[in-house]
Amino acid sequence: MQPRPYLEVDVFGTQPYLGNPLAVVTDAQGLDVQQMQQFARWTNLSETTFLVAPTHPEADYQVRIFTPSRELPFAGHPTLGSCHAWLAQGGAPRATKHIVQQCALGLVRLRRDGTRLAFCAPSMRRTPIDEAALVPVLSALGLAKGAVQKAQWLDNGPLWLGLLVDNAQTVLALEPNHAALTSLGLVGVIGPCKGAAAIGSTEPCDFEVRAFASAAGVAEDPVTGSLNAALAQWLISEGLAPVRYVVSQGARLQRRGQLFIEQQEGEVWVGGNCFTCVRGTVQL
Repeated sequence: MQPRPYLEVDVFGTQPYLGNPLAVVTDAQGLDVQQMQQFARWTNLSETTFLVAPTHPEADYQVRIFTPSRELPFAGHPTLGSCHAWLAQGGAPRATKHIVQQCALGLVRLRRDGTRLAFCAPSMRRTPIDEAALVPVLSALGLAKGAVQKAQWLDNGPLWLGLLVDNAQTVLALEPNHAALTSLGLVGVIGPCKGAAAIGSTEPCDFEVRAFASAAGVAEDPVTGSLNAALAQWLISEGLAPVRYVVSQGARLQRRGQLFIEQQEGEVWVGGNCFTCVRGTVQL
């Protein structure tokens, strides 16, 4: 064991401690998968990341992303938070325009967006969901079928079932049966709020989102980059969302998550704030 630099970063919050926390070991060189998984289980955060030297010639750094139970090929808030931590620890990108992250899914580009960071959404596969398969999901959510406008399977590393509902109030009113959702996969619900402020916030938003990840051991994720990236690619491509919009997420968990979505030249970018909340060392 040796001391290694360690940060805890708040991602996508409107201010510190209102977003989604991420643990980052910024020098994890030499750690094996078992050691990483054990530490991620111990932190008990939705994700813990480990930064190591890249193996791809175009990458600035490589990230390994772990939940308390498994490794992920890609996730959104760990991508933003890891990049923030890498820069905060003195990382210098090879290119002036983008920072390039290597993860199990491949290369992900990031950019500075004013005071925020943004990542380019990776490619996604989407497929319709069978009506019969939708029935138990709606039952577990306590959601009337008439409130659902569209439904799709969205796969950008994590596999999400995306549900577009009639309005933000429907999203916020959900009282899901988390035990029932455990066997039904990851479910994300989005509804338009038409500029209304999120609960407890004066910040305007265009959509309200909730992410239910009981299947991954997290009943409800506070703010979710991968889900919002996939939802944006889907909804913008079908003309169901504008090419630029703001998402609110986390209100029911007493968080104030805010994501800035923008499509440029056919690419969807997902941006948000990152704040360093804890800085120190860990023995690993």
